[in-house]
Amino acid sequence: MTNVFSLTGKTILVTGASSGLGKQTALTASGQGAQVVITGRNPEKLNETFKHLDPGAKHSIHQQVVADLTLHSAIDELTGRLPVLNGVVFSVGISGLLPTKFLTGKEIEKNFNTSFNSAVLMMASLQKKKKLQNQRCSVVFISSISTRYPFVGGAMYISAKAALEAYARVLALELSPRGIRVNCVSPGFVRGPMLDQTQEQLSGEVIAKIDERQPLGIGEPEDVANTIVFFLSDASRWITGTNLFLGGG
Repeated sequence: MTNVFSLTGKTILVTGASSGLGKQTALTASGQGAQVVITGRNPEKLNETFKHLDPGAKHSIHQQVVADLTLHSAIDELTGRLPVLNGVVFSVGISGLLPTKFLTGKEIEKNFNTSFNSAVLMMASLQKKKKLQNQRCSVVFISSISTRYPFVGGAMYISAKAALEAYARVLALELSPRGIRVNCVSPGFVRGPMLDQTQEQLSGEVIAKIDERQPLGIGEPEDVANTIVFFLSDASRWITGTNLFLGGG
C-alpha cells in the first residue's frame, strides 16, 4: 500500500532552516524521505541543521545554501542553483515588540522585507525560472495565530503575517491550473527561539499565562513540522488556499 504521507522522491526547499520551525521542518521532512535543500543567513547554524538531516532514501542528496533572502541578488542566485522542487516551506520572519506610536518607516521596511517581501520575491523568481514541479508541488507559508489573536506591540509582526496570508490565497488561485497547492499554517506559541525572545522581553509569568490559555499547552516544534509535512505530502493533494491554525485548542 502506498504511504501518502511519505515524502520519498520529493525535493523540498526550506527557508529559515538555521533555527526554530524552519530547522525542525527540514529535519522532519528529511526523516520522511525527502531530499531537502535548506537555506538561511547564519552559516554555522545552517550547517548544524545540515549535519542532523536524516540520510533519507538511498539516492537522497541534501544541500545547504547560505543566503540572505532580503537581498534580491541572493534570491536570484539561490533560485538559479535549485533543482526542480516538489515543495517549498517559507519559515523566514522576525518578531519584536514595539508600540504603534514608536513605529517608523525603517521598522516597517525591516519587518516587511524579512517576513513578507522575501517570500513574495522568492516565489516570483521560482515561477520565472520554472523551478516548481507541475501537479506535484506544494507551497507552505508559516504565519501566526496572532493574526487572529493580536497582542499589544505586535503591529509589524502581525501585519506582515496577515499580508502573507492574503498573498497566499491569491497565489493558490494563480497556481491551481498547474496543480500546485498553496497553504498556510498559523501556530500558536511554540517552544523555541521566538518564545525565548518573548520571555526576555516580557516575563516568565506572561509565558505561564499563555500556557494556561492554550488548553493543550505550549506546543513543540515537531507539532508544527508534522503538520507542514502533511501539507507537503500527497495526503493533502485536495487542499489549497487554506490556513490551518495550530494553537493547542
